[in-house]
Amino acid sequence: MALPHAWRDSPLPPLSLYIHVPWCVKKCPYCDFNSHALTGDIPEDRYLQAIMEDLTSDLTLVQGRSIQTVFIGGGTPSLMSPDFYENLFHRLRAHLSFADDAEVTLEANPGTVEQHRFRGFRAAGINRLSIGIQSFNAQRLKALGRIHDDRAAHEAIEAARNAGFDNFNLDLMHGLPDQTPEQAIADLEAALAWEPPHLSWYQLTLEPNTEFYSRPPPLPDEDNLWEIYRQGSDYLHQQGFTDYEVSAWSRPGMASRHNLNYWMFGDYLALGAGAHGKITLRNGEIRRFWKTRQPEAYLNRIGSRTAGSQAIEPDERALEFLMNALRLTSGVPENLFKERTGLPLSAVAVKLDELRSENLLEPGRIQTTELGQRYLNSLLERFL
Repeated sequence: MALPHAWRDSPLPPLSLYIHVPWCVKKCPYCDFNSHALTGDIPEDRYLQAIMEDLTSDLTLVQGRSIQTVFIGGGTPSLMSPDFYENLFHRLRAHLSFADDAEVTLEANPGTVEQHRFRGFRAAGINRLSIGIQSFNAQRLKALGRIHDDRAAHEAIEAARNAGFDNFNLDLMHGLPDQTPEQAIADLEAALAWEPPHLSWYQLTLEPNTEFYSRPPPLPDEDNLWEIYRQGSDYLHQQGFTDYEVSAWSRPGMASRHNLNYWMFGDYLALGAGAHGKITLRNGEIRRFWKTRQPEAYLNRIGSRTAGSQAIEPDERALEFLMNALRLTSGVPENLFKERTGLPLSAVAVKLDELRSENLLEPGRIQTTELGQRYLNSLLERFL
């Protein structure tokens, strides 16, 4: 499908940066991310050098654009020292332009941080934390294979607060092994006692190539899962939180700008072992990139760390855009479809009208109704 010529001259999407740190203390039995348990010291200097070589190969993709948000994920990025991040951002700023108000998020796990480290992260330029609590229940944490207990969870949040982080996310799971609705709500109550501006509250799922997938734990049945979600949603709404995305909750004005850029089909540069990126080029092409996955291979590779790339063909863009945008409970304006995909709205207009006639989408906007949000997966399958 040919791209409209006018779109080629339109502004490019916002640009974010994702940096992956692949090491962790212990691989959790539910985790399907590119994470690798440590067997010795982290090679911080070598990894910094590898990331900068990785960036050098990708600088032509940046095309003079400024970075609006940064997310450092893993693995467990809080295992790296504050000096690592100070050196990293010093060197990144020599090659990249960052917006004055750039949101810079670091994932941190309880049990891997102390207050002085949080202060060091903040001094290095990190202004937002995402803390992997998962649960405040000691029994549930043990069932999840986490290295921290409930006390360490509270101590990590306190340390973040004392270090000056007023913008932070707490990561919580529900539908945990043998979890009751009462226990799930108790987790939310414990989290909100710290007055977080943002929560990621999502259901535990069994992913292929994980220990839980091969040896499933006793998870709540469908009735209990629905009751957990219903009671939890009611409680969070009562406490002033908005579920602006399927599993993301925030107080007014505190939504994750980095994640919003993903869901609105923005662009993101990717650095680090196994990182994935998406870039819109000025000729109208949209490409995905992925980096060498194994940490040692990433460290030892010479030159480009890009393991592969693939164009997102025009015929695939509509579904990719909608799979992201329809996760947002407020949806997106219709004109964003053309801005981000290069396709006319007429490419999906018939299907949009059909779903609106069934009360699954709102009129005049790419947004699900309450009914459509409940059956989101089935709704998206209609675009295949």
